[in-house]
Amino acid sequence: MNHPAMANELEWFFAQLLLTLPFVGAFVFYIVAALLSYRTRKPWPLYRTLIWIAGCFAAYLAVAGPIAEKAHTDFAFHMIGHLLLGMLAPLLMALAAPVTLLVRTLPVPMAKGVSQLLRSKIPQVITDPSVASLLNIGALWLLYTTSLFAFMHAHPFLYFLIHIHVFLAGYMFTISMIYIDPVSHRKPFLYRAIVLVIALAGHGILSKWIYANPPVGVAPEQAQTGAMLMYYGGDAIDLFLLVVFCFQWYKATRRSARASLLLQENSRANI
Repeated sequence: MNHPAMANELEWFFAQLLLTLPFVGAFVFYIVAALLSYRTRKPWPLYRTLIWIAGCFAAYLAVAGPIAEKAHTDFAFHMIGHLLLGMLAPLLMALAAPVTLLVRTLPVPMAKGVSQLLRSKIPQVITDPSVASLLNIGALWLLYTTSLFAFMHAHPFLYFLIHIHVFLAGYMFTISMIYIDPVSHRKPFLYRAIVLVIALAGHGILSKWIYANPPVGVAPEQAQTGAMLMYYGGDAIDLFLLVVFCFQWYKATRRSARASLLLQENSRANI
């Protein structure tokens, strides 16, 4: 009996289990919170619940099942997992406004505690667009341009940590660009737009780098397929993010214009 092999399989099993549990827990939490909100006569929008379910499902596909299994040996499937876990799932889950739902369903003292926590220094720092972009895009450059990618597939715990980071960094990046949940430190649209363009360029350049310089242990053919998935699939998800961002900017500009017009009318009426 090959005891080392069995131990390694057990380590990978627990790594996959640990990756799966947060998203299963998030799914259950959101459904329960939405039901509690409905019972308190504050119905929660059904479309947000459906978006959250889709986000959890996208993340689950990336860490469990056939895609996750094939990702260990096929870089193209790994890249599909990256798109699901690091881009699509964070975007969908951010659009579902989980913090708003949490604050709505918690008792008032606990809701105030959550609000105070979100206004503290650390959340403000890591959700700054520049910091969030560095944690997200910068970490991907580190993963794919060093031996870290090959090292990850040899160590289950590192595999777990990197995948958790990919999701959290993707989520922080998303909520730093589009404000769905209430925030106490809104950054100007122009600043966010500049950082967003730089971050998207960094992601696109990385995909081209991978195409020409496969990560350690990845066959050139697989690297090229994965790089194209990263480039075109990333563009598709980024387009969705850009549409939301531009729509929010348009609405804010329109509100500002209306407020300015109303102020001018009031000033004329008082003359």
